[in-house]
Amino acid sequence: MYQISELANRVGMSRTALLHYEKLDLIKGRRLDNGYRIYTDLDLQRIRLIQQLHQGGLTLKECRACLMDKMDRKLIEKRLTELDTEIEQKQQSRVLLASMLGIGDEKSWHESAINNAPDAHLDWIKQQGFNEREALRLKWLSKNMTQHEQYMNDFMKVFETLTRWGPGSESETSKALASVPIEPTNILEIGCGKGLATLVLANKLSAKITSVDNEQSALDGLKKIVKNKGVAEKVEPICASMTDLPFENKSFDLIWSEASAYIMGVENALAKWKPLLSDNGVMVFSDLVLLDPNPSEAVKTFWHKEYPDIQTAETRRKQITAAGYEIISDFSFSQSAWDNYYLPLKKRVEELMPLMKDSAALKDIAAEVAFYLKHNSEYGYQMFVLKKK
Repeated sequence: MYQISELANRVGMSRTALLHYEKLDLIKGRRLDNGYRIYTDLDLQRIRLIQQLHQGGLTLKECRACLMDKMDRKLIEKRLTELDTEIEQKQQSRVLLASMLGIGDEKSWHESAINNAPDAHLDWIKQQGFNEREALRLKWLSKNMTQHEQYMNDFMKVFETLTRWGPGSESETSKALASVPIEPTNILEIGCGKGLATLVLANKLSAKITSVDNEQSALDGLKKIVKNKGVAEKVEPICASMTDLPFENKSFDLIWSEASAYIMGVENALAKWKPLLSDNGVMVFSDLVLLDPNPSEAVKTFWHKEYPDIQTAETRRKQITAAGYEIISDFSFSQSAWDNYYLPLKKRVEELMPLMKDSAALKDIAAEVAFYLKHNSEYGYQMFVLKKK
């Protein structure tokens, strides 16, 4: 026999809770002549069984029904299904939190956030202590906060000896320039890189060229190139972010951006760069597009992770028109423009693989090269020449 205080200590419950159990007829206490309530060992065991059932998701009312009558299998099956769903949701929550801490699949977490909330995700990265340049690199390259520095060191090591950091050629730049219907005097080049397009513009035009990039090493390379080619007086390199350009509205009659608008989002770039153009100014930019409106699952999956906003050329044309531009011309890059980038890159990866076999950056670059060689017929770069309305 147990007095209520003794029973409460044994089962880890309060006196009030036990009285509630008794009111629900889950246990049956009785009073002694002295007024004390006592309970039997059977009451203790019933409480322990009820605690187990309660932990399994049954309400006290359902626990009573389960004890007093034949087990309701449908009810138990329903609770089991609910519990499985809750466990799955909790597991997903755990994976998310572990990923945010860098002890889980951090890359998948960033890929999901980039796809679902790209701008909010970028702001969140900045709140974690990354400046804008590093935040953009984390978004598009490493997708890993805890390993970002090592990733970028390896990434830059791969590209430090390469002339091109993206597909392109002098002929593509010249072809686009031939479609520009004005004689520009003040050009803003956004994402100039090492200055390969800059040289074409400087050699063919007498205009002043303001070349912007957020990578100082690329600008250092640009300075050497334009000096060696005798056009340094035409080019002013500026280290700045394309998302916060330090120029007055209507400062330029031509904006040129090869393979970089995607960094801030093409629609966003079209909107934010437009005020910098003079009336009837011209913008030239290139972007990765799907050549097939119904790409293979492999291509959809790959670019869903690497470039969630990839579109067909036709969709880009509609976005350009909606943003208040007239399309003067557009064309796809030639195979040589791709070979200029991927063939040297493939060779560089093969050189470094024995030395950097554990590098996440090198593995990602190698995977991109292999994917391109297998699926390049389904996507390509498109150059667009636009006029501000």
